[in-house]
Amino acid sequence: MNSVDLKKLIVIAGPTAVGKTELAIKIAEQFQAEILSADSRQFYREMSIGTAKPSDEELGRVKHHFVNSLSVNQEYSAGDFESEALAVLEGIFKHKEFAVLVGGSGLFIKAVTEGFDDLPKADTGIREHLNAIYTEKGIVPLQEQLRDLDPDYYQKADINNPQRVIRALEVSLSTGLPFSSFRVQNKKERPFSIIKIGLNTNREFLYNRINERVDMMIKSGLVEEVRDLLPLRNLNALNTVGYSEIFEFLDHKITMLEAIEAIKQNTRRFAKRQLTWFRKDTEIKWFEPSQYPEIIDYINDLSL
Repeated sequence: MNSVDLKKLIVIAGPTAVGKTELAIKIAEQFQAEILSADSRQFYREMSIGTAKPSDEELGRVKHHFVNSLSVNQEYSAGDFESEALAVLEGIFKHKEFAVLVGGSGLFIKAVTEGFDDLPKADTGIREHLNAIYTEKGIVPLQEQLRDLDPDYYQKADINNPQRVIRALEVSLSTGLPFSSFRVQNKKERPFSIIKIGLNTNREFLYNRINERVDMMIKSGLVEEVRDLLPLRNLNALNTVGYSEIFEFLDHKITMLEAIEAIKQNTRRFAKRQLTWFRKDTEIKWFEPSQYPEIIDYINDLSL
């Protein structure tokens, strides 16, 4: 079948706060599509303010999948997302020509567009031990352990991402084999065509948007949201920017002002890591958030 005859998955990727949600909704409305979230933090019902989920109004404009779909107590991997997202897409494509996959979690986008390796389930006791180390001593000892156990993955991985480091360690420690040995990285063929769009803008503007978003999160009740999650703080889903810093504030380790500045700084660093990941994908066509007409033209050109 010619690629133009296939159903179309429009992927919208880019750094946090660049405007992916707004663009995804406009594109979905334009092409009568449904949206799949590939933001791994927006899956969790208990995490709303700190994850910048679409508003109720936005969720009402277009049907969304994988927003508020899980509890933080549930284990969920990129492999799980791959299988579930493909099943959702199969259902959408029975009655629609287009679907939109949007988010900043590069690993989850890769899982849908290219496939992800089947990784073994890790021992929960090992995960809890690694999370405790991270909480008490930070990420450095975990990075050092990963370097010793799996130097190949250590060289390739985002070692500043605690979830990635802990995931690699728990697999290695559970199986006795390097995490990299399970990553065959064979790209899988999909029964739909994929149009990849990247959003980016100048650094100063993006960083200002990040700072404004963090300030709005604080005003909207982020501290109260995190306080309610204190009994669950060791869960992997909560080892993330915006929550870790408020936990430190609630532990009286830092002041509120220090927590806010740390969230802003760590979010900026996160945005840089996201861009580093996505820039490696040569199939992504990059646009400014303001270039909506050009984006629509690009999608139409590839859909003819």
